[in-house]
Amino acid sequence: MKENVFLGLGSNVGNRALYLKKTTDAIAEHKRIKLIKSSSVYETEPWGIRDQENFLNSVLKIETDLTPSELLKFLKATEKSVGRTKRGKWLEREIDIDILFFGDLVYQSESLAVPHKEIQNRKFVLVPMNEIAQDFTHPVLFKTMKKMLSDTRDKSKVKPYKTKK
Repeated sequence: MKENVFLGLGSNVGNRALYLKKTTDAIAEHKRIKLIKSSSVYETEPWGIRDQENFLNSVLKIETDLTPSELLKFLKATEKSVGRTKRGKWLEREIDIDILFFGDLVYQSESLAVPHKEIQNRKFVLVPMNEIAQDFTHPVLFKTMKKMLSDTRDKSKVKPYKTKK
């Protein structure tokens, strides 16, 4: 059975826009994944450890028949192939891919929590989610993305990213 899945992408090292593009292309090329929609790219303040470069973030809506663990394995391999270097939690990264939602599945394992546990606290996810799926309802909090964005306590700056000509 195919599921609609939302993925969060982020990059704050090197050519951030190129890392997002390469990652989106790699995901779209997978034979069991269909790219449905991609948000605009947003420039956002770092979250967690603040003393680092701003991130570029976007959200993808995909359709897949992969299981959550198969998708996670593919996404981790994609991060590596695109150029991610291993660093500590919340440190800079060439690319980071998070599974935000997997349909209305609520799932917890050692390596994956779906829905992602911090969505309601992260404008860098809520703003692009609102662009492409404002009426999508969080399967645990039972709030739409639009309501979650209006309710969030995250005051960080999230602004549309203008690609340089």
